[in-house]
Amino acid sequence: MEQPQTNPMRAITINKVVLNIGTGHDDNMQANAKRLLNMISGRDSADEISKRRNPAFKITKGQKIGAFVTLRGKLGREVLKRLLDAVDNKVKPNAITKNSMSFGIREYIDISGLKYDPKIGMMGLNVNVSFRRRGTRVSLRKRQRAEVPKKHREIAPEEITDYMTREFNIAPVAE
Repeated sequence: MEQPQTNPMRAITINKVVLNIGTGHDDNMQANAKRLLNMISGRDSADEISKRRNPAFKITKGQKIGAFVTLRGKLGREVLKRLLDAVDNKVKPNAITKNSMSFGIREYIDISGLKYDPKIGMMGLNVNVSFRRRGTRVSLRKRQRAEVPKKHREIAPEEITDYMTREFNIAPVAE
């Protein structure tokens, strides 16, 4: 019996993996967060700058309030595999939304290959994974830009769950 052909343009890929640590207005914690993200990814991290002031948290506009690093391609996949191992390859179903998946890691020592650093202390991080299909660049490029249909742009949470189960062997957890 012949297998039905699948459209290669409908295949899901990882667009980017973003690691984020919020530090508030503490400069020492900011430096430690940047150092931790460098240890995890091997890349320099960027500062998250506040867009508005929030007196309740003692934050002024333009202040450094966190650090993040964006990973793409092969490095993004490798780091994501290590981060999923830190949460035992389990992700809550409500963590998977349209076109993305997010989860948190409570303590960085759960990540394989990292040891406790007394200078950094205990710190956790957020992980956000963005997905896309081939052909979405058509709507973003400068020359011959064209509209991409909504059914091609949007990836349902069920499709993301199937992809992550196939590629990374994750198991959605009941709440």
